[in-house]
Amino acid sequence: MASRLQQAVKGAALNFQRTPAEINAAVQRLIRREQQTYDKVAAQRRPTFANTIAPLAKLENTDGGESAIISFLQNVSTDKQVRDASSEAERALLSSRMTSMMREDVYKSVKQVLENPVELARLDPEDRALAESMARQYRQNGLALSAEQRAKLKTIKQRLIELGIEFSRNTNEKDGVALFTRDELAGLPDSFFEDRETRTENGVQKFVVTTKYPDLVPVMQMAKVESTRKQMLYAEETRCPENIALLQEAVGLRLRAAQLLGYQTYAGFRLEENMAKTPDTVLEFASDLRQRMEKLAGAEIKEIETLKRADNEAAGKPYEGLFNWDYRYYSTLVKQRKHQISEEQVKPYFAVERVTRGILDLCQTILGLKFVKAADAPTWHPDVVAYEVWEADGTAFMGHIYLDLFSRAGKYGHACLNPIQAGYEKDDGTREYPVAVILANFPKPTSTTPSLLTHNEVLTLLHEIGHLVHCICTRTKWAHFGLDSVQHDAIETPSQLLENWGYAHSVLRNFALHYQTGEPIPEELVERLVAAKNEGSALFYLRQLFFGEFDMAIHHTTNASVDVKATYNTLRKQITRFTGGSDNCCGAATFGHMMGGGGSYAAGYYSYLWSLVYSADIFESRFSADIMNPRTGMDYRREILQPGGSRDAMVGLERFLGRPPNSKAFLKSIGLNEASQ
Repeated sequence: MASRLQQAVKGAALNFQRTPAEINAAVQRLIRREQQTYDKVAAQRRPTFANTIAPLAKLENTDGGESAIISFLQNVSTDKQVRDASSEAERALLSSRMTSMMREDVYKSVKQVLENPVELARLDPEDRALAESMARQYRQNGLALSAEQRAKLKTIKQRLIELGIEFSRNTNEKDGVALFTRDELAGLPDSFFEDRETRTENGVQKFVVTTKYPDLVPVMQMAKVESTRKQMLYAEETRCPENIALLQEAVGLRLRAAQLLGYQTYAGFRLEENMAKTPDTVLEFASDLRQRMEKLAGAEIKEIETLKRADNEAAGKPYEGLFNWDYRYYSTLVKQRKHQISEEQVKPYFAVERVTRGILDLCQTILGLKFVKAADAPTWHPDVVAYEVWEADGTAFMGHIYLDLFSRAGKYGHACLNPIQAGYEKDDGTREYPVAVILANFPKPTSTTPSLLTHNEVLTLLHEIGHLVHCICTRTKWAHFGLDSVQHDAIETPSQLLENWGYAHSVLRNFALHYQTGEPIPEELVERLVAAKNEGSALFYLRQLFFGEFDMAIHHTTNASVDVKATYNTLRKQITRFTGGSDNCCGAATFGHMMGGGGSYAAGYYSYLWSLVYSADIFESRFSADIMNPRTGMDYRREILQPGGSRDAMVGLERFLGRPPNSKAFLKSIGLNEASQ
């Protein structure tokens, strides 16, 4: 095994350690190669797949990873100069790419290939899908428009690039900070205060609490003092006030761009290639689920109201209603009291290193993958852990992964999977292998304890590793069909599927070991986690529906001036049942899904719930009876993961399930049944 590991080709080594000067030089090289390739394609007198489509796709193959790295560093580097250089690099690369994708001369060559039946007849299914995908991208960039309209579209798209980069930079760089005494943080465990920075304010020593997830979430879930929770939410929702204007402008520009392309709304444009196809389908899906959830939410609201009324009465305060800073706290309290379970009880069993290793071993059993630590791999930070991924029997290399799991200043503030490089076939018949990075913001180890995760954070890690194995297992001829090309309302299916294993004692007992005693997590504790899984599910899913309905409200409208802030605050109150409490607050200012990564979830946030229907069906139909069955896992890998974006996701779903997917398992998983009204 060791000799095979040492001798096998593992693909090109990636360099994440860049100076600002190196980033700038790389940008110039990439842009120069792009321009040269497009010029050569445009000059073809007799366009064919080989001299037109293939060169463009090979440029994606060879330069995609380098481009992704230098854009990625803005999210992770500890050096602000590197982050700024990376941000400017992304701006330049996106602008160059946009210009290339709007070249009429290149589009004419691509179009001639698609209009040549003899040429098309020679192509295999993936090559034909590639040609069709490229032609579609050119049309989406306005190549079917007049020169005057294209010029307008180009101006809009350039401004959208700038808005997205500025929005992301603000959310990454501007953390909110609040200072509290120990009494003001009553309810937080001792571990929260260990190694925590303090400052003196007006002669009083106070603890520094930031809006990074390891601080924000525990305070919102456990702080007994209402004013503390209110102050933290205010700090989070006012830390980037300038982002509201950026999102407001982007929404109007997206509508103008969509209408130039012949669509009534931006959502109509974005959804055309998704599984849902139309905004009306999404709205019908959301309306149906919202009606079901609202009928259950009344009882959950009453439980929370009872608890808060009792707290206010004990404190001698009048009851004024439920506010957004109450949601996590009282939902957590209900769960604790009804099921005798808390995150503090389970955290000692979830040391991050053991959990990570356990999930990777789980993927080895189910999917036939082996993860080997790469001790000397160059990375961008000492916290980063790199792995090589192999077929479990060691016969074939699969790719590289990097895990950057701990919170730090200047880092991207949420959890996500970053596909750095897609795999592809090289001209000599060998392969270049995929590279992927998981970013998270888990608490760092302290001087006395390892990093301990809540069960919810374990589910987050399962979710992101679900994305990761999708990236690694995709095996296509062209990088064009890597993870980023998967239909947006299917892409969350693998990530949400893997979360199911986080509720199985037979799985957890293998890696959920008490960090002090080494004892596995008790089965009765896992049973309580399972029993509490759907506690408060109606309010939780109403919250998810709110995000999706806000997204559709600002993107499925012909009103270019729709008020983003007012729409967010109004819908949040109407749908979630909790009041904002301040007109100055607006969570849309840090709602990165609407702007980050080019606004990739704009008109697409519904995909989380949409994909949950598919993941629930997959788990219930094929995995639930034998969750560690490798034969089922390999079927899943072949039909769902391996094709990437090279075919419609519904094809793989129907092949794997043996029928069209349905919502029965999803409704059952959230405590409903198909007939519930």
